[in-house]
Amino acid sequence: MGPEAETEGAGEELIREILDREQAMFVAVPSRYPAPCQSDLPSFRLHRAAQFSVWSTEALRSYRDDLIRAEAEERNLMTLKYARMENLVPALHRDPGVKERILRIVAVQVGWQRELAVRFPRLMGRGRPLENGDAPGQATSFSTYLKGELETYSEETLFLLHRDVAEAEAEGRNLTEGVYRRLVRDMGYASMEDAEERIRQGKA
Repeated sequence: MGPEAETEGAGEELIREILDREQAMFVAVPSRYPAPCQSDLPSFRLHRAAQFSVWSTEALRSYRDDLIRAEAEERNLMTLKYARMENLVPALHRDPGVKERILRIVAVQVGWQRELAVRFPRLMGRGRPLENGDAPGQATSFSTYLKGELETYSEETLFLLHRDVAEAEAEGRNLTEGVYRRLVRDMGYASMEDAEERIRQGKA
């Protein structure tokens, strides 16, 4: 087994551990912040695994450690995420540099989502609105959701994730495409192109 395969295996092991720890927090989110997918844990794990599949091993390990610390301190990061999405608790990071890092990650990922929406409008149209979707009765926007989640990460995890995002952007790689290619594969499609065509035909 080569070093790349070993790194990939370590990443998948970390993802499984993260999912187990996140799931325990997720099912414990109080009814004040109910999430529809709380009753569909396989879907929760499917989507979260796809999200983490493009993270570096270093970022995964750091976030795993965030979860362990939160458990020891009896803090539920999922509850905090939903509370921040609804602006029910103060910002979780006060350092201006950390706040700027969060906003930069959000901006890049929104751009990646827009890029994919041009190529796969039907597939991407099934997700959250990118922005301006937070009015009463509307779905929470992707940018608001992502910002709320990023605020629950430690400074170290944010540093590593920002590094990964910046490197990908500089190299012209769209990490969000990697997320969706993992997701549609795990959902049984041959590719994003296959999923887009099957949605067009009304077969998905």
